[in-house]
Amino acid sequence: MTKVLVVDDDFMVAKLHSRYVSAMDGFTVVGVAHSGAEALRAARRLRPDLVLLDIYLPDMNGIDVLRELRAAEARDGDAHSADALFITAARDAGVVRAALRAGALHYLIKPFDRTALQEQLHHVASLRHRLDALDEARQEDVDRIFGTRPPGSRELPKGLAAHTADLVERVLREHPDGLSASECAEAGTLSRVSARRYLEYFAETGRAEVSLRYGGTGRPERRYRAVS
Repeated sequence: MTKVLVVDDDFMVAKLHSRYVSAMDGFTVVGVAHSGAEALRAARRLRPDLVLLDIYLPDMNGIDVLRELRAAEARDGDAHSADALFITAARDAGVVRAALRAGALHYLIKPFDRTALQEQLHHVASLRHRLDALDEARQEDVDRIFGTRPPGSRELPKGLAAHTADLVERVLREHPDGLSASECAEAGTLSRVSARRYLEYFAETGRAEVSLRYGGTGRPERRYRAVS
């Protein structure tokens, strides 16, 4: 479960974002803050995994909040480390640059719809899973983690969705000995047809290998294994 702290000076906006987060499986809102000082106190007390952070706060800007969080981590080896996703109306390129340099995972410009935020949250969950699963990173792992933007539906063939692709890839990597489309569908709570489409896409793009298992009768079963 990814614990989220929502930081926004607008009470209604904070409530809306909290509702978007709470509607997603695997995420829970552990707190809401409406100022920079309140956000810093809440982060120390609640130890969130992710902070949804506005730039415009009444006492300090969100970038300074993130810098304070990072400084606390540097001072105290036992300090909890949280990722940050900026959600703001600030469009100045210098502000975006400063946010990235401060260590933000991504930057969403208001206004946006629920889907845009949920796609970013899926991206965060995917990154956390990939990092947690790594003992030693390969270059393709690093490239995927440090990509300029999260995988989205625009980068996938028509009809495939980014969050479902991440789900199928996670299931695939959790079964290093390989699995069939039916087994993937059951593990990921998907239809067999959907699981097969994503697995075939991974095979076509070199992220999975396909082997055939021959039974007594009928067509051989196609089994998929993540490329290590």
